[in-house]
Amino acid sequence: MLPSRTPESAAAGSPVADSCGRSHLPPSAAFDYRTLLLKRSSKSGYMPSAYVFPGGKVDSSDFSSDWLDIFESFADFPNFGLRCVRQPAGTRPPIFATDRRELGSPVPGEVALRICALRETFEESGVLLTVPKPEEGRLIKGIGDRGATDRARHCEVNGMHSGELHRWRSLVIQNPSNFARMCRELEVLPNIWALHEWSNWLTPERKDLATRFDTAFFLCCLQETPQTLQDRKEIERFQWSTPSEVLQSFQAQELFIPPPQFYELSRLCRFPSLNDLHNFASQRATKGCERWMPIFSIEDDQHISLIPGDKLYPLGTSEKTQVEGPLDDSALHRMVFSNPYTINLQITIKPKFNHLLPVLEPASSKSQL
Repeated sequence: MLPSRTPESAAAGSPVADSCGRSHLPPSAAFDYRTLLLKRSSKSGYMPSAYVFPGGKVDSSDFSSDWLDIFESFADFPNFGLRCVRQPAGTRPPIFATDRRELGSPVPGEVALRICALRETFEESGVLLTVPKPEEGRLIKGIGDRGATDRARHCEVNGMHSGELHRWRSLVIQNPSNFARMCRELEVLPNIWALHEWSNWLTPERKDLATRFDTAFFLCCLQETPQTLQDRKEIERFQWSTPSEVLQSFQAQELFIPPPQFYELSRLCRFPSLNDLHNFASQRATKGCERWMPIFSIEDDQHISLIPGDKLYPLGTSEKTQVEGPLDDSALHRMVFSNPYTINLQITIKPKFNHLLPVLEPASSKSQL
């Protein structure tokens, strides 16, 4: 997820709570940032024409030993200087907990997953998030002084000339291993430290879903909106919009977003201020997250997607990520579908790992897109 500050100075506000303690979507004007969504090709075999966050599948090159040379100055720090996640080992999602050394990779999983996210973002949108090699000293000092590399308010975008950007992007699309080659030749580091762990979604088991993905979501706040490069192959178009604009357009059936995007955008609506979002994401990331595999159910002729924590979520599933069940019979954590564009979030539980509840109330104003 890539929220970026808007050129104009917008007045940031807080969601308005009703008497039941639930919040309404803040108006678009309350946000001082936009987030990037990509429209998948209508010919795509998975989620055609859906609007999604930048990202994609891991490649073996993301775990290559070539990265050891590029991050050589950070070899003495655990996870190349990423902050330590203080989550009990038994609750850590497999995508993060898997010891990659046992699979033959010298690159820690926490690092490789971020390299993948940065590479795929570059391939899909042309947005390149790197740190110049000359800044290594400042990064290392930040790790030593504070045990973290959260040294800047927001991430900055690489200022490479557009022609050079186009050339390298084409090379990386042709062969993902060229991402490491690009970093070496341009003397830059993938800015893994700007990506904050946010959530983990596992595609449900369904007969109509031939492909399933275990997806790590990271959040990165940008000081300014970067240039995007269109390829009209995998991605048909880009869209920078406030979270509430996207949700309003989805409810008006002007665009389609998958359920995880709906849930996460509803979370972002808790923070119309980019500074507040950045501070929260940065501090919360060290708590870790839980892997969510929604379970589909039908109740009273409604399609329901149960999420871990709901009273009806089956704790015996082989791919569960819960360690303990809900505390009482009133525990709800679900998405109720009236149709593909009408989702009602029903949540009574307290989020784990110091995370956010999504805004539950639908937008009352007309779409502004």
